[in-house]
Amino acid sequence: MGTIDHFSSGPITPALAYLMSCLGSALGLLCTSRARATIGWARGRWLVLAALSIGGTGIWVMHFIAMLGFSVDGTPIRYEVRRTIISLIVAVVVVGVGLTIVGYAGNRVAALLLGGTLTGGGVASMHYLGMSAMWLRGSVEYDALIVALSVGIAVVAATAALWMAFNIRGAAATAGAALIMGLAVSGMHYTGMSSMSVDMTAGSSAVHGAEPVQFLAPLITGISLFTFVTLFIVALSPTEEEMQEEAELGARLHRLTEDQVIRRRTTIRGSRPSRHAARPAPAPPGPDDTVDDSVWGRPGFTAPNVRRPDGNGGGNGIPNSSPRGGRPTPRRSRGTRPPGEGPETHEDFFRNPRR
Repeated sequence: MGTIDHFSSGPITPALAYLMSCLGSALGLLCTSRARATIGWARGRWLVLAALSIGGTGIWVMHFIAMLGFSVDGTPIRYEVRRTIISLIVAVVVVGVGLTIVGYAGNRVAALLLGGTLTGGGVASMHYLGMSAMWLRGSVEYDALIVALSVGIAVVAATAALWMAFNIRGAAATAGAALIMGLAVSGMHYTGMSSMSVDMTAGSSAVHGAEPVQFLAPLITGISLFTFVTLFIVALSPTEEEMQEEAELGARLHRLTEDQVIRRRTTIRGSRPSRHAARPAPAPPGPDDTVDDSVWGRPGFTAPNVRRPDGNGGGNGIPNSSPRGGRPTPRRSRGTRPPGEGPETHEDFFRNPRR
């Protein structure tokens, strides 16, 4: 049975691992606070950054740094690169799934429990997948009870982390939540590590794989670059309160614009004549006003010393007509006589017929 030492490098590895877990959790909380105030693709982009921060820096990097202080007497420790990278992908994906479930489901209890269970189970899977990438002279065994306890801690920690991600507001609250999340992730890691034991095998065969130090340079470079870029993006972006104020202002301006458009349309419609305005009813059909059916309309009819009806038809409502073309005679006021049609005209005619 090999002797296991989890702190072979002293307290620097657990302290640095806890610090990186807190830093990744803080970045993830800041990203999710922006995601709460956005919708659509913008929310998705912030959640991706949060998943990379929490799953990559807060969980996977913490696990790797803590493993730098892990040693077993009598055997070197190497790591399979492929499984180690797969464990990183698993950590980011499961955190992203949990954030997506809670972020788009409205922070309900059922969504929180589902997301926490999936994320916690994924984090535990990442931990033991990373442990399976470890090669040494001997076989590794686990205590089932402690493994179950570590999985339970992972589920509780993930559920609490998701709740904090979508409910914690303010700089002080975010910092406190990051410290708690870092403590929960570190506690889950060291609980799972305490469940393992190593059964050494005789011999001095070579152990294949990459040394832990070989990950150190790319790890520090990648984490530093990602942390700098993420902090730069978060610093330049507006805070959640500013986003909410901007959204409220935009909604007010939109409502004001709609009200002005409605008022303008109402004013224009009120100034225009209505297409369906009441029109005067047409006059009822009557006798043809252009035809004179009286004896005065007959061709060649004359009546000396008899007054012809006036232009209004002599009270019978029928206007006079021309005996030749049938055209109506222009209307005249009542009591007036056309030239040459008065009684004195007929008297002159009989006196002087040659006229």
